[in-house]
Amino acid sequence: MSGRSVLIVDDEKNIRLTLSMALEELNLPVDTAVSGEEALHKLAGKSYALILLDLRMPGISGLEVLRRVAEIRPEAKVIIITAYGTIESAVEAMKLGAVDFLPKPFDPAEVREMISRILSQRADDSQRDQEYAKYFALALARTRAGEFDAAHLYVHKAIAIDPERPEAFNLLGGLCEARGDRLQADKNYRAALALDASYKPAQRNLDRITRRPYTQLGIDWGYQTEKNR
Repeated sequence: MSGRSVLIVDDEKNIRLTLSMALEELNLPVDTAVSGEEALHKLAGKSYALILLDLRMPGISGLEVLRRVAEIRPEAKVIIITAYGTIESAVEAMKLGAVDFLPKPFDPAEVREMISRILSQRADDSQRDQEYAKYFALALARTRAGEFDAAHLYVHKAIAIDPERPEAFNLLGGLCEARGDRLQADKNYRAALALDASYKPAQRNLDRITRRPYTQLGIDWGYQTEKNR
């Protein structure tokens, strides 16, 4: 992958150093920026295959940089650097076009695997059905692992790509229910059924969540949907 430049944008020196060292094994040229302002200055003069972008920085925020990237360097793929406590901002970043997110703290090997995967994707992988399937599968995998914050991000990305598919809304309903938000769970199960009245996981979840006495046990996450792909 030599020659495919990466820009690391983070105001924390240790993060910039850790990511730079992690990328050495991939033989990728790396530039760094300590602020949104410096990142935009570098983007004005150079194209990057990939940008690792912190969301929370003083001055120009990561979200604003992401919006500008879409305008001035639409060919660049962006991975956001975030923490599990910033779900709303991370969801917004995914909707704005970020291809993945990197939660702090991170493992260098996981960083290399993620970057290798993203940079090796073919152009036809950007088609909507393939992108939707990828993020839905990632959301399911994180759900199985009990990593509900990460699953929440991925399922929102799937919905942003294709809001006409019931399985992502059903999964989002399950994640809301697992957090104790029955109202939002109910809304998402109903949204899934509005898209496909025959979608059985959402039917089962809605029947269970409206039954008295209520029990959270038995959430149907839609794993069988993934197996049938």
